[in-house]
Order: sequence, then C-alpha cells, then structure tokens
Amino acid sequence: MSFSRSRRLAFAALSLVPLLALTACGGSADAQAGGAAQLDVPAAEADGPLDLADVCPATVVLQQDWQPEAEHGAMYSLVGSDHTVDTEAKSVTGSLVAQGVDTGVDVEVRPGGPNVNFQPVPALMYLDESILLGAVTSDAQIAALADNPVVTVTSQLTTSPQMVMWDPESHEGATTIEEAAADGDPLVASGDVFPQMLAAQGIIDESQIDLSYEGTPQRFVSDPSILQQAFATAEPYSYENELPQWNKPVDYQLLADVGYSVYPEALAVRADKVEENADCLAKLVPIMQQAQIDYLEDPQATNELIVDLVDQYQTGWTYSLGVAEFSVQAQKDLDIVTDDPASGVFGQIDPERMAEIVDTFGTILADAGQIDSADIDPETLYTNEFIDDSISMGK
Repeated sequence: MSFSRSRRLAFAALSLVPLLALTACGGSADAQAGGAAQLDVPAAEADGPLDLADVCPATVVLQQDWQPEAEHGAMYSLVGSDHTVDTEAKSVTGSLVAQGVDTGVDVEVRPGGPNVNFQPVPALMYLDESILLGAVTSDAQIAALADNPVVTVTSQLTTSPQMVMWDPESHEGATTIEEAAADGDPLVASGDVFPQMLAAQGIIDESQIDLSYEGTPQRFVSDPSILQQAFATAEPYSYENELPQWNKPVDYQLLADVGYSVYPEALAVRADKVEENADCLAKLVPIMQQAQIDYLEDPQATNELIVDLVDQYQTGWTYSLGVAEFSVQAQKDLDIVTDDPASGVFGQIDPERMAEIVDTFGTILADAGQIDSADIDPETLYTNEFIDDSISMGK
C-alpha cells in the first residue's frame, strides 16, 4: 500500500468531539453558495496564455487524493468567489480564476480519501473521464501502471512532507529515525512501502514494522515509545496545540531525508488522454505551476475556503486555520515547495530523480507483489512538454 493520507483519519477522535457534534447538527443541501457573487475579476485576454475557453473543458475537474488541506492550496486557490459547494458529492465549483483574471472556464475540485471510498486517484480517473488532472504520488503511480496508467505533467509539492515522528522524552537525544528506532521500538504505519525502504537501508529492523496505524493518536498518546508515520505540515502543530491529551512537541525526520524521493501528489493525466488534451495542458500546466507559488505568497483567502469546505462536507475530518497557516510556513521552511533543484524551474520533473524513484520503489512494489515487474521505463511516467520553464520561485 502506498503511504498516503487515506489512513490519516482525524485525531479528532480524541480532541475535537464537541466540534463534530456541533457540525453534525447542521443541515446540508446538494449545493450551497460558498461565497459572494464573483467580484470584479477581468476576463483573460482573448487567446492569451490565461484564456482557457477554447482549449479546455467548460469545467476543468481536479481530483485530490485526500480531504481539503493547505497542501492542496494551489488547486483551491483557483476557485473563484462565485463558487458553489455540493455537500452531497463533496466538491466545490466556481470560475477558474488565475493570476487575477477569469480564464473563461469553471473549475471543480474534488477531495479524495473517504469521500471516494479511499479509491486511488488513478482508478478514479479511469472510472470518470471528466477528471482532467489528478494528484498522484509517484509510488502510487507505479502501483497503478498496469491497470490505470497516468502521466505526470507537473509537480506541486517538490519534496514529500511525510515523516516519522517520536516523543522526544521517550527517545532522548534522537535526531534521526535511525537513532529513535535504535532500541527496537515499533514503527507504526498504515502501509509497508516506506517501512520496507527503511528496513532495506538498515535504518530499522523488519521486526519493528507495525502496520496497524489507523490514523488516530490514541496509541501514540498511550504508548509514547512508538515511532509513528505523520506529516511535517500538520502533526507537529496539531499534537502540540490541538490535542489536549498530548499538548507538547514531537520530534521527527522527513522521509525525504532517507530516500523517500517520490513526487508527492504530483499532477497527472490519464496516459491515453494526454494528446487529446495537449492544447489545454499547454496553458493549464503553467497556470498550475504559478498557482502554487501565488498561493504560498498570499494563502489567507484560500485557507479560509479550505476550512469552510471541511466544515460543510461534514465527513468527520477537521481542519483549522491554525493548521493551515502552520502548513504554509512548513512548506516554505522545510523546502517542501521549491524549484526543481536540477533545472531551477518550478514544477519540472527531473529525469534522473524519476529514474531513481522507479529503481527504488518499483523494486519494493515488485518484491511486495503489488506489481508484476520492476522493469519500467521512467520516461513513460512523466512529460515536461507543457512546463513553462520561465516559472520559478526565485523570479
């Protein structure tokens, strides 16, 4: 199983029951206005780079792999203020507004996880042809290659925010996963891809792998000797500030520091749909590149939308502005979002990195029986054809 958010269900089970009880009392309609009427947003210049009207679908459908959160800010930042919320289907739709102009089409953003019965995004894209771009992490892309092949067209997060965390009091002095795991304590996770990667490097012993993680904090709180999967853009804040049973810091190391080199939640298109959508992608991909940069520079309105959507969807997932603001800062401070180190272009896929990903995770997935063969051509997994190489965070 790919290590995704699909199992990171709320620690709300411990800390936020009153909030859930209140939100559950509210009624929901199939579609609710999400904001005021569209503000005075100028139309994109006809046939210009931001005019999508004649090249993209009337509604550009974007599929995320988890509940609304700040790591998905680029997608949600494109949703205009005229949006409506479908509380039954769990989606938000509005004018696609990029760089301050109306692109002439709508955008619909759909969350994943429990909202789609935890189906992988590639499978969803083959079930519903209306989905143009889906958020697919590289190991999940490899796992789906035989039945649901997709092609990555740009990254959004450059480095995975996934981490292993531990209690600093129980693992005094530990600064790395290897040091924290040195006494043989269990590493609790929901999937075996990254634990097997760590075991292959001798960072942990295979006997320490515990795949019982269900996304709640109960075990960590009751047994702080364990190591646990988490996200550096969320749990350090949540455990310290929103979990009364803990309310203290945790220590952690990013998995990217020890070889988890995947492109997290990269934007992908069905392999058989790339050519027919080429004209749209030539304009849309640069918009997605710039949207991530713009979101991190001015995240407030998008964060408020994300929190509002979580409240309206009422799935049991909870998300605060505090977590969203922490996530934005962590994305910057931890280099979760950076230019591609090889090219200096934001969102570009590095051929050498993709080859390394295939070599590492193709082997792990094949050994686990999740794919038939690790003989995969890395070049089939991505294209930089639509990347605007003038876009970077440093410009």
